[in-house]
Amino acid sequence: MQKIALHSNIRWIVLAFLFFATVLLYLDRSALGIMAPFLQKEIGWNEQQYGNINTAFMVGYAICFLIMGSFIDRIGTRAGYALSVTLWAVAQASTVFARTWVGFAASRTGLSIGQSGNFPAANKVLAEWFPKKERALAVSLFNGGSNVGTLTSPLVIPVVVSAFGNDWRAAFVWTLPISFIWIISWFFFYRKPEDHKLVSKDELNYINSDSHDQTTGRVSWSVLLRKREVWGICVGKFIADPIWWFYLFWGAKFLNSRFGLNLQEIGLPFFSIYLFSWIGGIFIGWLSSAFLKNGWSLNRGRKTGFLVCAVFALPVMLVPHLENMWIAVALIAVAAGGHCGWSANIFSLVSDIFPGKATASVTGIGGFAGAVGGALIAQLVGRSLQHMGTEGYYLPFLIASMGYLIALAIIHLLIPKIEPISLD
Repeated sequence: MQKIALHSNIRWIVLAFLFFATVLLYLDRSALGIMAPFLQKEIGWNEQQYGNINTAFMVGYAICFLIMGSFIDRIGTRAGYALSVTLWAVAQASTVFARTWVGFAASRTGLSIGQSGNFPAANKVLAEWFPKKERALAVSLFNGGSNVGTLTSPLVIPVVVSAFGNDWRAAFVWTLPISFIWIISWFFFYRKPEDHKLVSKDELNYINSDSHDQTTGRVSWSVLLRKREVWGICVGKFIADPIWWFYLFWGAKFLNSRFGLNLQEIGLPFFSIYLFSWIGGIFIGWLSSAFLKNGWSLNRGRKTGFLVCAVFALPVMLVPHLENMWIAVALIAVAAGGHCGWSANIFSLVSDIFPGKATASVTGIGGFAGAVGGALIAQLVGRSLQHMGTEGYYLPFLIASMGYLIALAIIHLLIPKIEPISLD
């Protein structure tokens, strides 16, 4: 393997920005899920109304994912990312004014508008800064921010709420100053690699070593939607993303209702789930990249990575039937690790197939599909729990178990061979 002397590694600093933004995103996004069992008693919403709150978030997320993808392709990642984080930080803080489930739904809709820009922007940054052979690993590392944010929330939020006299509003405002520090730092540091003063010639050559596509200009949706590869990515997001939303929005409620955990007790099980899922996601991202570096074809390497993720998820169907909390937590953790690996491979699949000028738009279309699926699962789970009690968890856990295998089969039919395509 040829060694390349890199006199700078600025791409990893850029990756750290993506990681910390994603940590903030999930600290804010998961706050409601952590507080839900207790807010439900204080505010007075029922299971269906909680489902409506999450549906409002998902509908806003779906619509704005489409808009943000195209918008970021137009204005670029530097301004687009800063705007996205600003919008969601302000919306999260506005939750303190909510007094009914409708108020929470309005705040979560605002949150969804800002957060819809994170992954289209991040995926476009990766296409600008990383060669294809490093992207699956890079995606799994930055996407690990979702796990760090989610596993940190149940540890930090109870402490923050207790420090402010058990005032629930503290859970939604404490990240605001941290977010503004990130925004200012990003705006002053970020440039494209060819415009960045700290990037060496060797690193720039390495970034461009296996990329021959354009990263400027834009591609219309009418062109993209005629490509079956776009529909394959949409299927992968539509089926898989709602499973993650289910873990995020109903995980604490499931542990509370099934095993009686309170706000202070819920931290360690949640920490265990998302720590393992982060490690598992990094492992699968590394495995997929290792396949490619060892000479596997892009098609074989990516699809094998997807298959490993699907196998990880299968045992989670047993969770609602278990009496032992830690066995249930272990199975959810393994399945969540499979999801993180799946997510890393889906993001990599976008830049594997499409030129850089289309990555944010395709990511946005895929995110729309995933958010639509999330809105449907929110209604399904809310109605199931409202009418069936804890037995309403059986169906969503079955979907979480089998969904990835079904998605992989459809992806294989739509994209029989993964390879770069031209949009010219």
